[in-house]
Amino acid sequence: MSAIGKLSTLTLMSSTALSGLLALPALAQDSETGDIALEEIVVTASRRAERIQDIPYNISAVSGARIEDAKMLDSAELLRSVSGVAIVDRGPRNAGAVNSIRIRGLNVDSSALGDYATSAAATVSTYINDTPMFANMLIKDLERVEVLRGPQGTLYGSGALGGTVRYITQKPQFDEFFGKVTGSLSSVKGSDSIGWSGDMVLNVPLGDTLAFRFAGTRMDYPGLTDYVNVYELDANGIPVAPNGVLDPAASYKSVEDADTYDVWFGRASLRWQPSDKFDVTATYTRQSDDMGGRRAQTVGRDGFGNEYGKYEVGAIQLEPAESDVEMASLEATVDLGFATLTSSTSYYDHEGASISENTGFYAQNGWLSWYYNYPRPMATASRTYEDKAFIEELRLVSNAEGPLQYVVGLYYQDQDRQSTQESFLYGANAYVDELFGFDVPWIAGDQDFHYVLDETFKQKAVYGELTYALSDKLDVTVGGRYFKNTSTSNTFMALPFWTDLFPELTSTFENEEDKVLFKGNLTYHLDDDNLLYGTWSQGYRRGGANGVPTEGYYAEDPAWLTYEADRVDNFELGIKGTKGSTRYTVSLFYVDWSDPQLNTSTPAWGFFTVQNGSKATTKGIEVELDGYLSQSLHYTLGYAFADAALSEDFYSPLGTLIAADGARLPGAPRHMFNVALDHRYEISDSLTLTSRIDGYVQSSTRNSIGTSAKFDRTLPAYSIWNGSMTLSRGNVDLTIWAKNIFNAEGVSAVFKQAYMGTRPSEGYYGNGSKEQIALPRTFGLSATYRF
Repeated sequence: MSAIGKLSTLTLMSSTALSGLLALPALAQDSETGDIALEEIVVTASRRAERIQDIPYNISAVSGARIEDAKMLDSAELLRSVSGVAIVDRGPRNAGAVNSIRIRGLNVDSSALGDYATSAAATVSTYINDTPMFANMLIKDLERVEVLRGPQGTLYGSGALGGTVRYITQKPQFDEFFGKVTGSLSSVKGSDSIGWSGDMVLNVPLGDTLAFRFAGTRMDYPGLTDYVNVYELDANGIPVAPNGVLDPAASYKSVEDADTYDVWFGRASLRWQPSDKFDVTATYTRQSDDMGGRRAQTVGRDGFGNEYGKYEVGAIQLEPAESDVEMASLEATVDLGFATLTSSTSYYDHEGASISENTGFYAQNGWLSWYYNYPRPMATASRTYEDKAFIEELRLVSNAEGPLQYVVGLYYQDQDRQSTQESFLYGANAYVDELFGFDVPWIAGDQDFHYVLDETFKQKAVYGELTYALSDKLDVTVGGRYFKNTSTSNTFMALPFWTDLFPELTSTFENEEDKVLFKGNLTYHLDDDNLLYGTWSQGYRRGGANGVPTEGYYAEDPAWLTYEADRVDNFELGIKGTKGSTRYTVSLFYVDWSDPQLNTSTPAWGFFTVQNGSKATTKGIEVELDGYLSQSLHYTLGYAFADAALSEDFYSPLGTLIAADGARLPGAPRHMFNVALDHRYEISDSLTLTSRIDGYVQSSTRNSIGTSAKFDRTLPAYSIWNGSMTLSRGNVDLTIWAKNIFNAEGVSAVFKQAYMGTRPSEGYYGNGSKEQIALPRTFGLSATYRF
């Protein structure tokens, strides 16, 4: 059955189950599951500890125990288990540079972005505890992950348009010494090697008021992608010329399993609680990643007519990458009696570097002739990025009993970002010298492009919410946020290949903006466990300066100088609560998006920029069910429909039509379905078998906005199914697990032939086009010992 066929059948099943749930509330009480107690889920999304069914907006939570039990490998797998959350899964190499989480379809950027850091903030904010930051962090030793849908600017310091994802780590515990170690082995389709990982968690009380916790991971996963036509290089990194520099012959080799993934991760926390009134936790986290290449495949042929096979990439050079993340935070709470005061102080530094194959890009644009038709072109883009910030947030949350409750916060962020690119056509200088018979003075070297973008963003904000109980049944909430942002952009660009032909450029521009946002919510409590709610909330994403020059040789139109903050008005109606042994949430939403930001580049000189469009809308429904089918069989079920499209024509700053009114937003499937079942069987008093299966299905998506032949493509629907079985005895667990059981390709982004493909007429016989795919079928074995 196709993914859409599965989706249609399962959607009908979920709709029928939901109708039965709401129409027959007494049914669960009459069934054999009526006396099963649901595990209470307590979250802090509203800035106070509450049951998840008492939060009057759409929120999901995934416990750390579920993440561990299901042996979830990364955030992509985790987020696919949450209703209505889509993600562009580019594999480890490109997972950390660009946040590709989509909630309610709010996105206009191409799914193929990811090789370089973009200037516009993501539509979905991510937090590690109370620190707003994004990186491809391992999901290890977490208490839970909370997914909040819709804008969150009146409760969180960092603004968001589509929603917020919070990764909440485990805190040190005072009551006991404990730990655990886990070892895993795995085999992925396409690779002959075995991957392995080791995890350790250690909790050490250092007295009644002081405790230390450490979590560490070492991972070494084999690659599966074969780079089948890579140039042989000499000692200087230049393509080998077997018949001499002027002869067009080249020497190629194949590199198997190139996309290796090697990780070191550690987190240390120290918690001090001298009294019931004061609690402070200091945390330091460090993660270093090394990736050998892309998880991708090229579809089509090379310049010699040879067809590429599965998991084969046609780049003529390897594309390694690395990243390093450091984060330090100090989070303190003081119980003042009438309210709790929380201070969160944090600093992070996230940096990375990568090599990208750009030869296909040069060839498709006809640029290689500028280099005297160098016969072994190898255009290398060496890129780096860095994102570092200091954040301080103060928050006061009321504690007093009574009809009036409030949250008030102050927020400050000082962020510095840098993106660089140095491009080289290795061997071109030596070729030109040989072609002319002497050291030509008009060629300076192999480097042909140098670009540096330095940006600073400072944000100050005050935010809060006020909730008043009009009666035992009816609550009203109003919220607001005032923010002021300042930004500075410094751009450097040079084209050094041709000696003194093009001048170097330095350009600086500053921008400032401020605005007030509002929120309103009305909640009606049907009883102690069920409620109806309606919410209107506004969200924003900061604007900034592009810093492009408007005078001189590299002059661009002044319309590119700045981009404005984009905004959403989010309207939501929902019902949520518990019925017997089932917890449910149903929400209808409509989002009006003004001035959506698109990461792009200028048409004249290719400066990386952000521009605003006009308007888009997204509307749909989200459904989640969580409960028991029997005493030993637990399930979760989710379905989301999102109709995300432009509501006005989308023009460039120069008036060029990019996409027409009604165009679907990219990376936003209309339909998403997820399901999970886990069954627990007591083999004996000391031996338990737990079986799990989960699935994710999504409909087709668009690769980019608009109808450009270079970027536009409809990406097919797909489904991914995982399973595991755990045998537990005492302090030992043994788990066998499988990911992507049916080996779906799961293509979520593509570089098309027209953009990066082969072009023998330009001397390029490789093929830089590629599909970025989900992790192929993987089998694993894990053992855990607790002490």
